[in-house]
Amino acid sequence: MLEPRDAAELAEIVADAAARGRKLELRGGGTKADFGAPREAVVVSLAGLTGVVDYDPAELVLTVRAGTPLAEVQALVAAEGQMLAFEPWGEPGATIGGTIAAGVAGSRRVTAGSARDHLLGLMAVSGRGEVFVAGAKVVKNVTGYDLPKLMAGSWGRIGAMADLTVKVLPVPREVVTLAARGLSPEAAHAAMACALGSNAEVSAAAALSDGTVLLRVAGFAPSVAARCAALPGLLAGHCGLARLEDAAPLWQQAMTGEGLKGAVRWDVHLPPRAAPALIAALPAGAEWAMDWGGGRVWVCCDAEDDAVRQLAAGLGGEARLVAAPEAMRERVPAFHLRAKGVAALEARVRRSFDPAGVFVTGRFPEDADADAVLA
Repeated sequence: MLEPRDAAELAEIVADAAARGRKLELRGGGTKADFGAPREAVVVSLAGLTGVVDYDPAELVLTVRAGTPLAEVQALVAAEGQMLAFEPWGEPGATIGGTIAAGVAGSRRVTAGSARDHLLGLMAVSGRGEVFVAGAKVVKNVTGYDLPKLMAGSWGRIGAMADLTVKVLPVPREVVTLAARGLSPEAAHAAMACALGSNAEVSAAAALSDGTVLLRVAGFAPSVAARCAALPGLLAGHCGLARLEDAAPLWQQAMTGEGLKGAVRWDVHLPPRAAPALIAALPAGAEWAMDWGGGRVWVCCDAEDDAVRQLAAGLGGEARLVAAPEAMRERVPAFHLRAKGVAALEARVRRSFDPAGVFVTGRFPEDADADAVLA
């Protein structure tokens, strides 16, 4: 394992790998090391790139090195009464760089956006071993390519991020969760759609397999109280609502799929209206949790095939294989297969940043298939 201490050392490592034809796997805290196919590559740990570069609470902007633990970043901004503008989540040991590289988005994604929407700028190293800077510390209209959005969710296939500039926001003065019980998937989706489409400004909506629906209302106390008072009337035709005091564990399950039983875990993204149909067609014994008002469905089961992915595709969605036994990860790609045109476009983008294929480790076999389209 190689452990650079700064961007210059990282650039030297990548340039040497490109010259020698070696493959490098970028890794932050290693919490998602089992995502994708088993592979052999030299691991470059970015965990040594830690520390705050610049933090201006008044300007709501934070620049931090990519290997800084996510928990430390959250504690830093929390001390100023602030939070990351997107809703990150990760296992203990996750880094801010790894979180953004994985494109993490929590339950507030439906109203606040995901990591890519709040990554303002970065310093990174391309597959050529060249250091480049993209974006800035302010939000403004610019010409050219918005490279930060390209890097977010790239899983280290384009370049190695060294420094990141992200937007932060004030923590809401009050956060309340209202819950309904005993709803079917169809009724749960209808209730969430009604709440999210209302003027109550619900910031997140989720549903669990036991029939629980969660609605989050956040903001200034008088506003939260007024909206919470209005919601039961707005949803009277769908369900009853009651305030839930200890909602954090339930939101965690909806946001991450934690606690669902099964050796195989899928992260399904699809039109929210299709979520009930997906759930109805799941294999017997499968467990699920809906987030984003039904736009994301976590599915856990023991079936080591791609039936869930096929169901998602048939409903206009796609499914990522998040966790599975090694034998399944060897034959089932992590990402939903792209159409040929999209795959070719992605391959051209990767080649422009990484012409020698330094970051093509075999973790995502579909990358090789896309490259073959261009060959």
